[in-house]
Amino acid sequence: MWSPPFTPDPDAAFPGPLGAQSPPPPPAVMLLLASLLLHCLPLAMGDYDICKSWVTTDEGPSWEFYACQPKAMSMKDYVTVKVEPAGITCGDPPERFCTHENPYLCSDECDASNPDLAHPPRLMFDKEDEGLATYWQSVTWSRYPSPLEANITLSWNKSIELTDDIVVTFEYGRPTIMMLEKSLDNGRTWHPYQYYAEDCMEAFNMPPRRVRDLSSTSANRVVCTEEYSRWAGSKKEKHVRFEVRDRFAIFAGPDLRNLDNLYTRLESAKGLKEFFTATDLRMKLLRPALGGTYVQRENLYKYFYAISNIEVIGRCKCNLHANLCSYKEGGLQCECEHNTTGQDCGKCKKNFRTRSWRAGSYLPLPNGSPNACAAAGSAFGNCECYGHSNRCSYIDFLNVVTCVSCKHNTRGQHCQHCRLGYYRNGSAELDDENVCIECNCNQIGSINDRCNETGHCECREGAAGPKCDDCLPSHYWRQGCFPNVCDDEYLLCQNGGTCYQNQRCLCPSGYQGVLCDQPLCQGEEGQACDPAPCASPHLAAFLGSGLLLWLAGCLGY
Repeated sequence: MWSPPFTPDPDAAFPGPLGAQSPPPPPAVMLLLASLLLHCLPLAMGDYDICKSWVTTDEGPSWEFYACQPKAMSMKDYVTVKVEPAGITCGDPPERFCTHENPYLCSDECDASNPDLAHPPRLMFDKEDEGLATYWQSVTWSRYPSPLEANITLSWNKSIELTDDIVVTFEYGRPTIMMLEKSLDNGRTWHPYQYYAEDCMEAFNMPPRRVRDLSSTSANRVVCTEEYSRWAGSKKEKHVRFEVRDRFAIFAGPDLRNLDNLYTRLESAKGLKEFFTATDLRMKLLRPALGGTYVQRENLYKYFYAISNIEVIGRCKCNLHANLCSYKEGGLQCECEHNTTGQDCGKCKKNFRTRSWRAGSYLPLPNGSPNACAAAGSAFGNCECYGHSNRCSYIDFLNVVTCVSCKHNTRGQHCQHCRLGYYRNGSAELDDENVCIECNCNQIGSINDRCNETGHCECREGAAGPKCDDCLPSHYWRQGCFPNVCDDEYLLCQNGGTCYQNQRCLCPSGYQGVLCDQPLCQGEEGQACDPAPCASPHLAAFLGSGLLLWLAGCLGY
């Protein structure tokens, strides 16, 4: 988080008369002072930037761990930008545009084929020399009343934590309607972050609200603000903000000096720390600046979007397990401490998985809790649970230590096997929470709910498929698999009969039997009987119900 700069006081280093030259301390004292300085630096900096220090105790020298995090930096230097929809950037084909100050002097031009007249997305993040603004620009609203909308997505492929305001600088007027969204899963799902409109009720059916008026219980509320959307008629009114500092100030005070309280609330208030975390940000530009008037359809070339800068200040999210974050292999990577590993230091190193991984904590102040991963034998008597249990028990009569209450559908002495009804995920490490996958055997087609190591269930006779939810080719499904009565290859219906769903033959008039292979009503000399009596339900009704079964046989039921 942001903190005021720390400047050491040289007069306070070695007390003595003002201006007097103190003799240099002996080496042992220097080492002690250096150790004390390293130990106290996280408090002095207020920034959790020391992960560990080498200390000497009664048992000998060892590392002492602290919660730690990287310094804040400009995140736009590591961003990937995407502008949608295709063709929203001006210049292809070349297009004239006007400004609100001179709406009928449309001498400006955007031409993607001319570097001096092009306005590609990269100009939102370049360094502007000699005060000359360079900017991305959209096409004009020449297709009004169809909406002129654009999405600008910023991606880091890495979790980051915001530490200062997001500031977007618009040229030629700020949008009258826009919204900011964020993603926590690299753009797979999106969540509203803040709404912007000149009339919040009209645009989003939300009452307008200022971030600085939020309370400690609503600091992570998504609001709609009208502060950055109304036409001010001044070229200086260019900025649209997502106010991170104002939200921090709710806990740290207007000058952001009470960082202890801020860190405490970030750790204890549900969802507050995650509110300032994102992997991606997306601006949805929904209506351009109108110049303080209604849309003037006779001159649509003055309506467009233009952004000269997007400033995002933040730090790599390393779960308080790293104080450095480097750009490696095309992406940001935490340089993990505390025996953790992963892009966000989100799991324990191999051989350090004695207990479940946990993020570091800002508390207790001033150094926090590192929650370092422990090596086998350091805490649980040489018992490895692969992060699926944080409790072990000694079984006296077996003389073994075993993991207790294995989680994530695991079982076994070391939580190294999957529970019955689950099988091993071959693409996951043994310490992955998703290491065991449910078998999902079909209850009717399978003998039980267990499966083998590849996820295949044990099927009943006639059933097939990994989950036993299909039938062999010689069987049909009807709440279970049953042998085919007929088919179109081996069990053919005779005498022109047709096979119905492999379950029975539909026989033509005059034939019966499973495969329509028996003539209906044969006489003494083998001649076919007159089928009329069989076809007369009135006769059966007249003779009584005793003949109904015979009649059903005649009709092939």
